[in-house]
Amino acid sequence: MQNQTATGVKLHDAAILRRPLQIAAAFLLGAVILYGAGFMNAAAVHNAAHDVRHSQAFPCH
Repeated sequence: MQNQTATGVKLHDAAILRRPLQIAAAFLLGAVILYGAGFMNAAAVHNAAHDVRHSQAFPCH
């Protein structure tokens, strides 16, 4: 009875069930970012990258 939750699911089984969900979420997030960047105006992408460099104190000019 050790390593079981109140619902009777073993903790190891719950971890195995979470893995495909994490992979699907990462894929979906990547697709949204790629889709958004693909249809963005080139100047908007440049300005966003430029602002990120400034926010990280990276000298760019």
